[in-house]
Amino acid sequence: MKLRIPAFIFFLFTGLFVFGQEKYPFQDSILSVDRRVDDLVSRLTLDEKISLLLYNSPAIERLGIPAYNWWNEALHGVGRAGRATVFPQAIGLAATFDPDLVFRVAAAISDEARAKHNAAIQKENRQQYTGLTFWSPNINIFRDPRWGRGQETYGEDPYLTSRMGVAFVKGMQGDNRYYLKTSACAKHFAVHSGPEESRHRFDALPDEIDLHETYLPAFKALVENGVEAVMCAYNRLYGQPCCGSRYLLDTLLRQEWGFRGQVVTDCWALDDIWARHKVVDEKVQAAAMAAHAGANLNCGYLYKYLPEAMEKGIVNEATINEIVKPVLRTRIKLGLLGNEKENPYSEIFPDVVNSENHRKLAYEAAVKSIVLLKNKNHVLPLDKKKLHKLYVTGPTAADITVLLGNYNGFSGNFVTLLEGIINKVDAGTVVDYYKGTLLSSVENFNGTWNAAGADATIACIGNSRFLEGENGDALLNKNGGDRITLQLPKNQIDFIKELRKQAGDKPLIVVITGGSAIAIPEIEKLADAILFVWYPGEQGGNALADVLFGDYNPAGRLPVTFYKSSDDLPPFDDYDMSGRTYRYFKGEPQYEFGYGLSYTQFGYSGMKTEQTRDTLFVEFTLTNTGRKNGEEAVQLYVKEESHRERAPVKSLKGFQRVFLKAGEQKKIKMAIPVEALKHWDEKQHTFVAEDSFCELQVGASSEDIRLRSKIKLKSSSGTK
Repeated sequence: MKLRIPAFIFFLFTGLFVFGQEKYPFQDSILSVDRRVDDLVSRLTLDEKISLLLYNSPAIERLGIPAYNWWNEALHGVGRAGRATVFPQAIGLAATFDPDLVFRVAAAISDEARAKHNAAIQKENRQQYTGLTFWSPNINIFRDPRWGRGQETYGEDPYLTSRMGVAFVKGMQGDNRYYLKTSACAKHFAVHSGPEESRHRFDALPDEIDLHETYLPAFKALVENGVEAVMCAYNRLYGQPCCGSRYLLDTLLRQEWGFRGQVVTDCWALDDIWARHKVVDEKVQAAAMAAHAGANLNCGYLYKYLPEAMEKGIVNEATINEIVKPVLRTRIKLGLLGNEKENPYSEIFPDVVNSENHRKLAYEAAVKSIVLLKNKNHVLPLDKKKLHKLYVTGPTAADITVLLGNYNGFSGNFVTLLEGIINKVDAGTVVDYYKGTLLSSVENFNGTWNAAGADATIACIGNSRFLEGENGDALLNKNGGDRITLQLPKNQIDFIKELRKQAGDKPLIVVITGGSAIAIPEIEKLADAILFVWYPGEQGGNALADVLFGDYNPAGRLPVTFYKSSDDLPPFDDYDMSGRTYRYFKGEPQYEFGYGLSYTQFGYSGMKTEQTRDTLFVEFTLTNTGRKNGEEAVQLYVKEESHRERAPVKSLKGFQRVFLKAGEQKKIKMAIPVEALKHWDEKQHTFVAEDSFCELQVGASSEDIRLRSKIKLKSSSGTK
């Protein structure tokens, strides 16, 4: 770690600070962060304090404080700021079932973020998307596949979301004792997952069990692991706007969970309080409501009304002092209110941006995210030596946008699905390409006749950011970015039918892009093999090609349930978890949570369990019984055998991604904290454990269970 220079020596060598000001205690890195914050608060005028509560904070030249814009994005790479490595969309990262990979991806993102910030500051560029405060990750539970922004999440399961979210935060924020590498943000707090069209006015009304067992665990996990920021959501929860809820932002977040970071409002969410939720009559009241609830940073403008709120006596300066402190604390921890060169991360240089190592990491993430849904008669992998002609077609084959998802950057090194395939085959193989059809609407086809003369046809179809996404972004979507059906557009389905006719008995491989579950019963019947590639990032084409031709054995797993139809789902705007996700859905899915095929086979045997006071231990042997090296995403579920009505069907409590050579076997050990087996009691309003049996299930998916063992849980006193 970089040595920290004593303040008096540093002052002798550096002289005056920015804008010619003397060195104040708040700029002294030797002092504690809290002492520096208190010193700065004592020096700021009321107007200056309020100006620092706005996301586009102006400079305070008399104190040497530069302007700072808090708004930045890093969902799957530094976003909206030009050149950066583009990793797979978050839902694709979730499909890897690999928290270590997510950590390494986030560490690479934060390296690039620091490098881009350092370069921007050198040229005095302090505008939006140059800062170090990133409003990622999105850890909302993907409860309904129709939600257009579900692609930003880590799926439908609270435990998987928690593990992936914590890994991302640690990679983004670094491990320096004194400084943050960047600031990560858990969003959107809380109970927020569509519909997009009504997000500014709806009231989420889950019961206590769903709130505490499904919607809040990931937020609590990230807070416990030091996430620096939390973003409050647009919607209401139990009648109170999330950005004006004392229960959410004070009672729960700060008092019960001990959060010390800053709460940022979703952008222009304070306008919703008065204009759409209509819980107050005017802007000044909305600003006061958010301030009293504990919102520290306003993405918007309404905190400009705080002086008026003080004049009316509905906010006092003590409240302003309290809410500005976390904002200042974050800036100090980032090294932005002192000499930035003291921060070891200031020495990360631009050559790291989209470096070769980061492109390799983008490839690794993409190839690990690909899910093999079907492989009839082992048609995959294709044998390059036997291919004379390959036909690639479909609306997503040559489309760069399907690599991106939303909240993306641009690298200049995108490899489309078509390009990846062309790069892979030898010069003696003919590869023909036609777009075939459009993403939606028009039922005009071209080039389908080529399937008749090809040794194999690869049809690339699916969704893109034009069909699903955030409200206002999905240009071909008339439903606010959400989908009203889980099916693909009719023209894409008819296109595959036509290709099947032309291909005859020759292999038809369908590659599907998307950020959510897609109902594909027609495609499943028509295709010989199906690969789901999500929005795979800049190396998506190379990753797909390596899976198609067997240079990589697929091991991605579904982080969401693939239903057969939207008819299987409750109403989209109902936040009751009954009938949703693998934990509560009692029907038959098309592809279950955790599902994914491999080019090899795995055997499970010898399950042993042991229970201590605090932990359950599970041990078993995993064997690669096939002829190819490969990875298995082993999954550990708990099925309650209790009498409570709201018990889930089962819940994921552990997973590991394990590589085994052909014929190799390994002892796998997994642990479950007993605390994680408690459930929410609506009478005591806390988590409790009780004497009951549960079944530990180990398998390859939520339905493909290979080993089972019943244990007796021992009760203990409830704890929050």
